[in-house]
Amino acid sequence: MENRAAADEPLELKGSIMIQLETIRAFFRYDDWANDRVLLAAGPLTDEQLDRSFEMGRGSLRKTLVHILCAEQVWVQRWQGHAETPWPDEGERAGVAAIVERLREAQRVREVFLSDVRDDALDREIEYRDSFGGLFSAALGDMMLQLCNHSTHHRAQAVNMIRRIGGSPPELDYMYWRLRRTHGD
Repeated sequence: MENRAAADEPLELKGSIMIQLETIRAFFRYDDWANDRVLLAAGPLTDEQLDRSFEMGRGSLRKTLVHILCAEQVWVQRWQGHAETPWPDEGERAGVAAIVERLREAQRVREVFLSDVRDDALDREIEYRDSFGGLFSAALGDMMLQLCNHSTHHRAQAVNMIRRIGGSPPELDYMYWRLRRTHGD
């Protein structure tokens, strides 16, 4: 199979699934809530615990949390048409409070972007380069779902790390979130 991305021809996803903006907004509300809960659970951990080596995620809890943050920043830039957005350095030793602050800013930028998006824009094709330099094209709606799914994947790794180092892993189930919102908890 030929790797078209290597030849600078974008790999394209043909035909987006039917996506509605209100569903995406709900997923981002859940995503923000779940990220907050993971960061809250990571807050009281020591630097040694945050940097403990794991053979999952990005290799440590801190690096995994920074990776979630970087994805939030990069995907929004891609949605804005910045195809050549470089992936940030994930090697920094940011504290949990700094990650929380930067994540809040990334969420604010995302919400400003979403405030101008309408349902018909979700099928708009956008070209971007991934972190390895491959050129891709995907519908905006699919790219938005990718961010939510990406965060879910890495949050699961973070919760597993928190559990293994003796922290208090949060409950992150989507239905748990929905039920709590419905019943005012």
